Amino acid sequence: MSVNLDLVRSIYADWERGDFSRSDWADPDIKFERRDAVGGRWTGLAGMAQGWRDWLRTWEDFRIAEVEEYRELDDERVLVLNGFTGRGKSSGLAVEQTEPKGVSLFHIRNGKVTRLVAYAQREDALADLGLEE
Repeated sequence: MSVNLDLVRSIYADWERGDFSRSDWADPDIKFERRDAVGGRWTGLAGMAQGWRDWLRTWEDFRIAEVEEYRELDDERVLVLNGFTGRGKSSGLAVEQTEPKGVSLFHIRNGKVTRLVAYAQREDALADLGLEE
């Protein structure tokens, strides 16, 4: 197993518990992007923390429910296909009712994540990357 894959698996171990607080895996100048209904782009550790706070404050008990697959796309990119769980704070709707299938794309250099793109819709990620499920 590659070092990059080990790094991403360690990040997901926290996220599966609903813990998004750790950032020692991220480059100080990380580019973080959320591709969902609201979306957003942030730079740096403080920016990434703000992006996660914006997302997480709309959910109760949001976490990664399961990782379906880790794919090493090349020497610097790892794609993760996952599901997630949680309940909308204002709607009360369980995210599982919407058949959530997300994707995270990690760009890694020198043992640190330099860019992270989190997609709420799997089809969008696969289309952007020219991949099929």
